[in-house]
Parts: sequence; structure tokens; C-alpha cells
Amino acid sequence: MFDIHRIVRKNVRMLVPYSCARDDYKGREGIFLDANENPFGTMNRYPDPWQGDLKKAVSRIKGVPVGRIFLGNGSDEIIDLCFRIFCSPGTDKALTFSPSYGMYSVSAATNDVEIMKVPLDDKYQIDLRDLLPRLSDPHLKLIIICSPNNPTGNCMNRAALERIIYRFGGIVLVDEAYIDFAESRSLLDSLDKYPNLIVMHTFSKAYGMASARVGMAFASEEIVGYFNKMKPPYNISSMNQQAVLRRISRRSYFSGQVRKIVAERERVAAILKKLPMVKKVWPSDANFLLVKVSDASSIYKYLAESKIIVRNRHSVAENCLRITIGTRRENDKLLKALKQKGS
Repeated sequence: MFDIHRIVRKNVRMLVPYSCARDDYKGREGIFLDANENPFGTMNRYPDPWQGDLKKAVSRIKGVPVGRIFLGNGSDEIIDLCFRIFCSPGTDKALTFSPSYGMYSVSAATNDVEIMKVPLDDKYQIDLRDLLPRLSDPHLKLIIICSPNNPTGNCMNRAALERIIYRFGGIVLVDEAYIDFAESRSLLDSLDKYPNLIVMHTFSKAYGMASARVGMAFASEEIVGYFNKMKPPYNISSMNQQAVLRRISRRSYFSGQVRKIVAERERVAAILKKLPMVKKVWPSDANFLLVKVSDASSIYKYLAESKIIVRNRHSVAENCLRITIGTRRENDKLLKALKQKGS
């Protein structure tokens, strides 16, 4: 049986978290002389450290109880907290896949945690035969899986994901930053089934709030409790909380944008496949395409000189460009430039 307290670092279990003024008095009205704030101005008060209003809104749209929601200063804070809570520096290990999101390795290195990278197969799926023997390593405490994956764009096989979560005695963090663009269902529906599962979403992608830096983690109340222990007291500003609240109050507008992006993704992919320099367009469940071309570096340079900026991913996927789906006008400019390059 999974025991969260066995996985958490001893010093984290014993940690007495910082108590801020809003922990002592939770009311919203009164003369506030308790937090050493400047009494003048419109941004002079500290934000709600527990993001109560925003968590209630997230609970409504995601169908997850407030007590099982953690909000981070971007998904990067959540990733970093996972290393700090579950992995002892210099001793424990984490595991991810290759190619995948680069911040997993950066956070591991920052926290002095060895990271094992398991190559994805030729369809960019998890090779269980390669992975499963590694799960018995007593120092392996954390597995991070990006699905839909960045930079490949595909969702991981659901049965494989559930087998990993079930078999592993540590924490499995599934990063679903791009799930709103996919037809596959989220693993949020499996939180009750797997106490070692953390599902991560974000407001940066489908919600168009990348500058606000608000990530979401959904997990057991015990795991969320450790996140709350470790986070800085005021990790999300009042301005960003209010900006996200305004954004998610217009869900029909947001949903329409997602549909437009998905339609453009399919249109752009179909046209790219006909270009002579394009060797393969990988199927995508995200808001971007991984495209194998004849010479990624030269095509990247050519597009940049035309003020069209894509991402050169040759270092992790041979001769591949990652192309984010823009507006129809932006996409047409990209396609026109590539057609001129190939003519």
C-alpha cells in the first residue's frame, strides 16, 4: 500500500511552515495593521496566500475538490517542489523520458538529484520493457511524464501510464500542459484510484495566460498539504489571480479559441506534408507540430531572417523544427515563406 510519508523527505515531514499574517486573520474587512504593509496605494496589500477565490473557480471547471488543488507560480514551481519534497539531494533519483520538456532535467540538477532518461520508442511512446525493470530501484522516488509530450506533441498510451502509476511505489507527476488540445481524456479522473499520482495543468497554453505564470497541480490532500508547507507564502500575485479569474469566467470564448487552434493545426499539417523540404509531420495532440525537415538549422535561420521564429529542436530530435500554431494570418506567412524556400 502506498505510504506518502515514506516518500517525503524527513526534513520536510518535520518542517514547521512559515505562518503569515493572513493565516492568523482570514477576514477581508477591517483596519489591517498586521502585515507591515504600506497603508497607501492600490497594490499595497499582500495577495491571498491560499488563492481561495481562484481555487473555487478551478474546482468548478476541473471537477476537483478545493482541498486537492495546488496553484503554483507557473508549472515550473510545481516541478521544483516535487524534487524538494520527495527527493533527497545527492541520494535519490528521478526518471523522465527523452525527448521531453527540458525543465525536468534543470530542476533535477538544481536540487542535486540524479535524473534517469529513458528513450521513447520510434513512435515517441514509452517502452515498458525498458522502463519497468528500473522501477525497483530503491532510490527512485519520482517519475515525470509529459502527455501530450513536448516537443513531440503526442499523448502517451493511457494503459501504459496507468500501469506505471500502479506498479511504481513513488510519485508519478503527469504533466498535461497541452491536454486541452487533445481528444484523449485527462488523468484527473484517476486521482481517487492512484494516491501516488499528481496531475499538472496550466493556464499558460489553452487559456492564453502565459505571462500570468499560474500552474495547477491536482493530487491527494496529503500531497497538496506538503506543497502548501513548502511554497513561499505569497507565490501568486493578486494581479495574476484576478487576471486568471477574469479569463476563466469567459469559458465559451476560450473554448472557441481552442477549436480554432486545433483546426489550424490540422490545416497547417496537411499543407506542410506537401512541401519538398518536409520529411515528416508528427501527429499532434498539442498546439504545435514537430516537423522533420531536410536541414533544420538552415531552415530555422532562413525563417528567422524573415522574422518568423520557430524552435529548432535538432539537438533532441534530428532535423526537427517545433512549430507553434499561430493565427491563420501568421500561419499563412509561415507557409508562404516555406513554399518560397522550396521553389
